[in-house]
Amino acid sequence: MQKLAKVDEMNAVLEELSSQHLKGKVRALRLSLMALLTGGHILLEDIPGLGKTTMALAFASALGLSFGRVQCTSDLLPSDITGLSVFDRSEGRFNFIRGPIFNNIVLIDEINRAMPKTQSALLEAMEERHVTVEGVTYQLPEPFLVLATQNPVEQVGTYPLPESQMDRFLIRTGIGYPPEEIEKGILRQGSIRDEIMHIPALVRSDDLVTAIASVKEVYVGDKVTDYTYAIIKATRNHPLILAGLSTRGGIGMVDAAKAAAYLHGRDFVAPEDVRDVVHAVCPHRLIFRPEHEGVDKEHVLNAILKEIPLPLT
Repeated sequence: MQKLAKVDEMNAVLEELSSQHLKGKVRALRLSLMALLTGGHILLEDIPGLGKTTMALAFASALGLSFGRVQCTSDLLPSDITGLSVFDRSEGRFNFIRGPIFNNIVLIDEINRAMPKTQSALLEAMEERHVTVEGVTYQLPEPFLVLATQNPVEQVGTYPLPESQMDRFLIRTGIGYPPEEIEKGILRQGSIRDEIMHIPALVRSDDLVTAIASVKEVYVGDKVTDYTYAIIKATRNHPLILAGLSTRGGIGMVDAAKAAAYLHGRDFVAPEDVRDVVHAVCPHRLIFRPEHEGVDKEHVLNAILKEIPLPLT
């Protein structure tokens, strides 16, 4: 097993943020870093007020990346995200004013409060890494991560995300309430937004580029591939599931497992890495039959995983 490039630096970022600034958010931070390292995107679904925006700000600051934020409302237009052309009288021509999507990390806050037309404007950016405005294509920066937050669909003024957009998110997770002692400390200390804004960059940009390249080189063996496919096939053949994992979902599972292996300091994926990322990568991609929509997806996935033995490597 070879020493992986910059893995210590990446884990140091997680340790600094989770121990000093964002206590109680270790899992969400780790999954966000995994999404960034694989070129994926992450959807945080939880009630308002649990620190999702603060976490995104701290994450960008610690990595030394540019940060943009979009607050979704029912009257948000696609041009509010991508940008638009404005006529410059002094130059006698139109100039393109870039929107917040042209940042390394883009927080799409309360994404399911935007109208479906605006939500669809994100698809090209998330999948193709560019946006097209008035027939002109503009490349987005690298690395690029959309970190979207979503309120529970029962709340007033929310619109369900279409399946095609849900599939663009590599990972879906929540933050949850912090542990009791940590939350009491937050209540005593108050808001840390000003502190978050001044977190120094803990890694250099070329370190991050090197880490992303290292994740791509993590080895995936035949046994891991067979195990991953067995999970995919089981979701497609399950009697409660109308549409199981797509090939893109399977690729996402492997990519997330490679990032997990990398952060564990390994240059190969173990079956345990695949099993550990299933609940972050798969549930939001599964479409259950109408008569079984209320079934707990996590429970179904656990049952599937129990039926598929871990291969020995």
